[in-house]
Amino acid sequence: MSLRKKKIDVNDDKRISSMVEHPSFGDRVVDVIVILVCGLVAFCSLVPMWHVLMSSLSDGKTLLTNSGVAWLPVGEFTLEGYKHIFNDSSILTGYINTIIYTAASTALGFFIAVTAGYAMSRDTKLKGIMIMVMMLPMLFGGGMVPTYMVIRKLGWVGTRWALIIPGCTNAMFMVMMMNAFNSVPKEMYEAARIDGAGHFRTMSRIMLPQAMNLGSVIILNSVVGQWNSWLQASIYVPNKRNLWPLQLFIREITANNENFLQSSNPDYSRYLIRYAVIVAATLPIIVLFPFFQDKLEKGVIAGGIKG
Repeated sequence: MSLRKKKIDVNDDKRISSMVEHPSFGDRVVDVIVILVCGLVAFCSLVPMWHVLMSSLSDGKTLLTNSGVAWLPVGEFTLEGYKHIFNDSSILTGYINTIIYTAASTALGFFIAVTAGYAMSRDTKLKGIMIMVMMLPMLFGGGMVPTYMVIRKLGWVGTRWALIIPGCTNAMFMVMMMNAFNSVPKEMYEAARIDGAGHFRTMSRIMLPQAMNLGSVIILNSVVGQWNSWLQASIYVPNKRNLWPLQLFIREITANNENFLQSSNPDYSRYLIRYAVIVAATLPIIVLFPFFQDKLEKGVIAGGIKG
């Protein structure tokens, strides 16, 4: 019995090994090439960021005469660049305003994208018309001047609404949420409706949790886009410094320190401001990104598989 059992085990092992697909030499070469290309792209992406970080911690006078990439702080380690920008109270004001604009625009925009996407995902008579209406803004835009005229007629120029409302509507995000809701099995929607759940409860309790992989992509893109936004503020609130976002203050600080060498006794630490403000502006996004990484990967894959 033991010999027969051993023969059976050996045959099973052979059968299992024959079912396993072993990568060929060509597949291994392709894997190596992909890894090298991805590594090269990652390296090229990280080097500028590392250079900016190390430059912001360097000695201003030594850095001014240095050429090439700063792999380590050039000269003496210093935080003078950060002291200059954070001694300015406008940076704190900019952070607060940017957080307000980002949170409000992202929350309101996500709500609009979810409700519009849910409505377009249902089989209604007006489904084709709604999709066509959503697709038109993706292809054609009114332009900056007509948009400004609309904002002025609404009385939003010089207010926070001009920086929140126009940026929270995005036709692409609505279409993405429609695709996300379409990927949810119809049986779950029908079961919820049979149990007496209304549309809003079905959307928020049943379908939205299963569509949040793609929803996280929308949230992350909204946060990044709103955090880096400055053009709208320069158009709608140019004279309201108390409403300026962080990026507009950074542009002003950088411009004011461009000509520091023209003074008789230049403060070389001001040369570090251009690097310090970049770090101060991008650090919150860099810290936030890892929390969305898994959702971002799943959402991109889900959006590419089913449209």
